[in-house]
Amino acid sequence: MNILTHLASAEPASGNIFEALGIDWKMLIFQIIGFVVLVWLLGKFVYPILMKTVDARQAEIEASTKAATAAEEKAAKAEADVAKLMKQARKDATDIVSTAREEANAALEAADGKAKARADAIVASAHDEIQKDVIAAKKALHNETIDLVAAATEKVVGKTVSAKVDDSIIASAVKEAK
Repeated sequence: MNILTHLASAEPASGNIFEALGIDWKMLIFQIIGFVVLVWLLGKFVYPILMKTVDARQAEIEASTKAATAAEEKAAKAEADVAKLMKQARKDATDIVSTAREEANAALEAADGKAKARADAIVASAHDEIQKDVIAAKKALHNETIDLVAAATEKVVGKTVSAKVDDSIIASAVKEAK
């Protein structure tokens, strides 16, 4: 409170403003010199080390940022490449599946054609065999009929006729029967 009342007085005691405010000008000059020396020492020894550390950290941060940006770009490019490769792979897979289906259908049709041809060949062969069997059966039946007619004629006539006469009589009887 003493200072406030002293400052509130209208007139300074000795006419010097520094004394009125309670400032010792010698001490003020000494403090200014000490402050300048302190700033010079800090600027000479402390600030360069601090600035070097700050610059190093700033460079690391910028390098990390660039690396992160490059990694993001590479990841985006890789993702685009993967999407492109997946699209191409799907297209290739679709082409392969359709080609396989076409080949399977062609193989199936070829197998059907071969099976039909073989079946036709088997049927034709069977028809030929049947025709041969029918012809053989007709010949056998014809020969048996001739033998039966010869036997019946022999019984009716009562005597054996020569083979020539027998054959001519049988042939004429068969012709009449037809």
